[in-house]
Amino acid sequence: MSTDRKFATTLARGLSVLRAFRASDDGLTNAEIAERTGLPKPTLTRLTYTLTELGYLNHAGRNDRFRLGPAVLSLGAVAQVSISFVEMASEAMQRLANESGTLSLIAVRDGTRMMLARTWRPRDTASLWLEPGHRLDAFGTSSGLAALSVLSDESFNALDPTDDQRALREDGLTQLVTNGFIINRADTAHTRRIHAVSVPYFAGEYGAPVAFTCGALPDMLSVERMEAEVGPALRDLVRDLETRTGRSPALARRG
Repeated sequence: MSTDRKFATTLARGLSVLRAFRASDDGLTNAEIAERTGLPKPTLTRLTYTLTELGYLNHAGRNDRFRLGPAVLSLGAVAQVSISFVEMASEAMQRLANESGTLSLIAVRDGTRMMLARTWRPRDTASLWLEPGHRLDAFGTSSGLAALSVLSDESFNALDPTDDQRALREDGLTQLVTNGFIINRADTAHTRRIHAVSVPYFAGEYGAPVAFTCGALPDMLSVERMEAEVGPALRDLVRDLETRTGRSPALARRG
């Protein structure tokens, strides 16, 4: 965590508890939250008690699991309404998912990880099963490279990247300039398991770039298909969204 004197450590720990929950969870025990957050049990007990009292967590009884409470749902509803570009892109993303047979998604950067904010599964086709809230390594995925490639050098350097990570970013930037989309060509675990192509979009609501991505298992989404079909279609979708929202391309904002 940050050592800046302005940084509220207790608040950060409380938020880390809320961020520990995933869409696929059927509630979490204190032990499971502790494992995901790395927080000591006494600290965690105080945080879950406080969050429950404030309505951010639900806990029906002594042996029951914690679940996200109505206060979180209220915040989520407000956030969903305020992020208009997601709904504007929804119909086109679902159509692209159906036509390409891929899991289509929007991911936002969370430090050196990418968090899935919205997903669209293809109809009548088996696909990847990743839910909103799932996090991926930013440096090991095309969605991460899409977001990192258009960061300013100052913001990127603040992540304290390694030489290999700098090289990955440069490759992503080259692809973005050349093709308008990014395929993670690096030999990473994510790339071996999942093929994906991504395009950055500057979200004014976040004041930061997000990634529009289509992904599938390698036998369903070849590199050739990403280059010739899915990548261009996703690029055109994002360009149309930029026109409709009056946003300039994310690459043009890179300073």
